Amino acid sequence: MPGKRKRKRRSACPVSISLEIFGDRWSLLIIRDLMIRGFRTFKEFQQSGEGIATNILADRLRKLETSGIIISEKGATDGRTVNYRLTEKGIDLAPVLLDLLVWGARHEQTGTPCALIEEMAKHRAQILAEVRRRWLERDPTPLQVIGKWRLPWF
Repeated sequence: MPGKRKRKRRSACPVSISLEIFGDRWSLLIIRDLMIRGFRTFKEFQQSGEGIATNILADRLRKLETSGIIISEKGATDGRTVNYRLTEKGIDLAPVLLDLLVWGARHEQTGTPCALIEEMAKHRAQILAEVRRRWLERDPTPLQVIGKWRLPWF
């Protein structure tokens, strides 16, 4: 596509290219935390409970920003704070994350109730619309807090 940077790729396969951008162990978790948990700062990501090392976190944030998945902005109240935000390219990963969540809970032991997963699958379009609305309106309200979903359907 015009305007895209050219990098040496392993192959021209879209799956391979996508995995080069966010196919490591941490990148999708950072995107999840931005999209679902409402995290915005380095400190929030670091304290997410996943156990990511600070050097890895810094590297993944830099990589996601370079790839155009996220942007960094100075904090509104404190210019020393950096807030991260998904770009349109990043928010377009919402269906991928939702599908990974449903797939993982259906096929692995996750502790997520089966009934909740089936409700999420049933309300897929509404969930994705709500994720996009919150992104467009810069609504910082998390969709999930301490494992509890905050959606009107649940």
